Amino acid sequence: MGESGPQFIDISRLQIGMFVHLDLGWMDHPFPLNSFKLSSQEQLDVIRSLGIDRVRISVDKSDSEFFDQGGKVATPGLHLVESHPNPEENARQKRRNLLAKQHASLQVCEKQFSVAAKSFKQITESAFSQPELARELSARVIGGFIDGILVEEDTAIRLLSEKAGEKSSLHALNVTIISLLLGKTCGLNREELTELGEGALLHDIGKMHLPDRLRWHDQHFLAVEREMYQEHVAHGVDMGRKMGLAKGILLIIGQHHECVDGSGYPGRIRDDRLMSASRIVALVNQYDNLCNPGNSALSVTPHEALSLMFANMKQKFHAATMSSFIRMMGVYPPGSVVQLSNDRHALVVSVNSSRPLRPRIIIHDPRVPSEEALVLDLETEPTIGIRSSLKPMQLPKAAYDYLSPRKRMCYFFERACESGDSQ
Repeated sequence: MGESGPQFIDISRLQIGMFVHLDLGWMDHPFPLNSFKLSSQEQLDVIRSLGIDRVRISVDKSDSEFFDQGGKVATPGLHLVESHPNPEENARQKRRNLLAKQHASLQVCEKQFSVAAKSFKQITESAFSQPELARELSARVIGGFIDGILVEEDTAIRLLSEKAGEKSSLHALNVTIISLLLGKTCGLNREELTELGEGALLHDIGKMHLPDRLRWHDQHFLAVEREMYQEHVAHGVDMGRKMGLAKGILLIIGQHHECVDGSGYPGRIRDDRLMSASRIVALVNQYDNLCNPGNSALSVTPHEALSLMFANMKQKFHAATMSSFIRMMGVYPPGSVVQLSNDRHALVVSVNSSRPLRPRIIIHDPRVPSEEALVLDLETEPTIGIRSSLKPMQLPKAAYDYLSPRKRMCYFFERACESGDSQ
């Protein structure tokens, strides 16, 4: 063929057998490589769900049947989509596209979380021997998070699988992601978000000085064990100094267990002496410790955690920060198991802070395989509402097996759902 170099093709004419180049950031799509030959309908559906109008292809690496002698894309024929598909095929294609889009978004989130978890492991491994490297890595992780959070005008909190990371990295990243989103909600600028993010990521770094059995708070600790556990704050500040962290970040590490009523530790300082960033991290840290305690048998649902904090602990937290947190997380945060107004059961998988009462859910529907269940945006379904929150064990067995409620909550951020993205 005469013209074998890259050329652009309209996304509607893309076919299995073509070699594509995705001119996107590697975190903006779920594929391992940016350039590859299309080999399945699933890959094709995912690319069509990425929101791009055209894609670059290599003629010489693609199957020759799609091109004429000059290397141009041939007139659509039997290998291309029929020009007048029937309504049933239209419906199937629409569902495939929606599934591909939702799977692609989830895969991007999980890929980003996995990279961040590996970076956090590097930070903890280098904190003692190479403290400056640990500081550089933490700054890089937070810079990437903030780029993503600030780029998206409307950002949603997304539930991921709890297998995405081991317990210590999962907690650190949960606290970091939710703190940054809350900081954005509270109007912090980029410099303030950077300080908040690094403090949140490293808030428990001092636990590396503790024996494994003391790294997670236990209500049955002996007095001496409780005292040793609480020393992780001072250890963290000391490690932060060796890493060369800024004063504001050190204050967040030192204040992440303080409470506005003076009941926290180690300084029992009150609200007027707490940094606004420390108020955020202390609040989010408490929430994640309720959802993801050291002993998973003691965990509560996200809805229960919010209710417990508001009913029994609100005197410990800054009132305006608590109010912003509840608005952002929604009455039913991601991970909540709920019963709908039509009596069906569902799992909340994503919440957009601008529409907290209308989250995105997966509904138990025995007619649809669980792997093909579409995420439904309640914002677009005014006739369906949430009646109540349930404990996972209150679900009928069929609904429990289908929805697979997480034993541990794992959060990340994603582009908020646009109108028409859900069924």
